[in-house]
Amino acid sequence: MTDISRSPLTRASHVAVACLLAALSGCAVLPEPTRSQVQSEALGHVDIPDAWASSAASAEVIDGWLASFNDPALTQLVQEALANNPDLQIAAARLEQSNAQLEIAQAQLKPGIGVLGRAGTKPVSDLVPLFSGAMLRLSWEIDLWGRLRYGRNAAMAARDASSADYQFAQQSLAAGVARAWFVACETAQQKALADRMVTSAQALLELAEHRRRIGAGDESDVIAARASLSDYENARQQVELAHLQSRRALELLLGRYPGASLASGTGLPTFPGPVPAGIPMDVLNRRLDVQAAERRVAAAFDRVGEAKASMLPSLSLSAGYGRLSNEVLETRSGLEQTLSSVTGTTTVPVYAGGALSGQVTLRTAEQKQAVADYSRKALAALGEVEDALSAERILGERESILKATRAANQEALQLEQSAYHVGKSDLRAVNQRQLALHAADVALIALQSDRLARRVDLYLALGGSFDTATGVTSASAAGVE
Repeated sequence: MTDISRSPLTRASHVAVACLLAALSGCAVLPEPTRSQVQSEALGHVDIPDAWASSAASAEVIDGWLASFNDPALTQLVQEALANNPDLQIAAARLEQSNAQLEIAQAQLKPGIGVLGRAGTKPVSDLVPLFSGAMLRLSWEIDLWGRLRYGRNAAMAARDASSADYQFAQQSLAAGVARAWFVACETAQQKALADRMVTSAQALLELAEHRRRIGAGDESDVIAARASLSDYENARQQVELAHLQSRRALELLLGRYPGASLASGTGLPTFPGPVPAGIPMDVLNRRLDVQAAERRVAAAFDRVGEAKASMLPSLSLSAGYGRLSNEVLETRSGLEQTLSSVTGTTTVPVYAGGALSGQVTLRTAEQKQAVADYSRKALAALGEVEDALSAERILGERESILKATRAANQEALQLEQSAYHVGKSDLRAVNQRQLALHAADVALIALQSDRLARRVDLYLALGGSFDTATGVTSASAAGVE
């Protein structure tokens, strides 16, 4: 340690020291790995094709998928959820914490300035007379090897990862609200169908009882009709419970009290048109959760550099300037004086019991983990798109089949009704056809709801924004900067 507090500094010496410190602090840190380098390291063993295995348009993915459902009620519910959902507020608070951590890391690179004051009415001792005055103190750790800059860069990368996490949480929340809304609409339609099916079953039971009374039927027909009515009444209760649960689930996403008081829609939205899916590599560059994993790889890289730099010597500078006066000997002139000092402290790590090398090993292992996590999330993202594209095709084909089934049941019902009117059939056959048509309606509504939900999964998997018009997918939407 060198102490030159008794030697006054000239202006020229101040400039020389400043230049020296600037040169010492200018050692460059290693650049973070680029996106292509991270992808090469994490996915170098994976043969990613130029097109999806499932059939899809290779045009660029578009944003604004929420508007594609053309459902104002759904759009309003998403906005409410973005404002009140507790999970999203947790993600916003984590982003604020990351911003604060970055401010702390940036502050380590700047000098610390303080004022040291002294005043009193008695001396400390007979040997130490009373002095009073103030001194401006400056302390600064010179970042010789980039340890502080590595820490700053790691905090910046972690902040970027938290920002991407927050935006992905917004997209996931919008998708969750959409899926819950579709289920609420589906169960509302199924509840109405269940009521009609119970009514038809009751009419069938009455017909069976009437046929038994006139000798055209027997007790077995009545028992079978009564059992059928019980089955449909039980199904109606199940649908009623599912409808209540779907509304409560949606209310929880909205941040409301789960009292099942939310009014659901009476019909499902119209299924949107085809979705351009781009190419697989585009998903890795667009998905926000994958971007967050990439930035965590960068943060882990910087932490390794920080740990290695901690094994090298460090240099700290302290400087002071002030005026002191001796209150005891105030009758003597010239006793007030100006003091200035500059102190440099060098610390050289010699032995820490293996802690420093252990930190390097730990940070290196964390970097490997971050790369593996990126690989896991990237492959999962690609798999989600492939699954959603396959579901898009298969559910579309199934809907065509179920529509044909419903049309056949509708035609059979009309024929049975015509036969009943001319006396060639009885009301029991009409009611049975009516129940079959209701069952086809239930299956078709369930599939249409599932298809809408899978379309939301596809939008989310592709990484498209749900609403660019209002900018709600940005971190600033919740007052987070």
